[in-house]
Amino acid sequence: MWKELGIAFALLLVIEGIMPFINPAGWRNTLKTVSEMDDDTLRIIGFFSMVFGVLLLYLVH
Repeated sequence: MWKELGIAFALLLVIEGIMPFINPAGWRNTLKTVSEMDDDTLRIIGFFSMVFGVLLLYLVH
């Protein structure tokens, strides 16, 4: 189990690093936009992101 968790975390870091590597200015603008969102909007985005991740995990597994 720990091996799979390590692989998942490594892939997360790779995927998270793609955008700032390819388009640093766009990534910076995105972060600026996200930092200006209110808490409720961020919670809704986070919730749907988690739901989508769980559904994707269910479909893949």
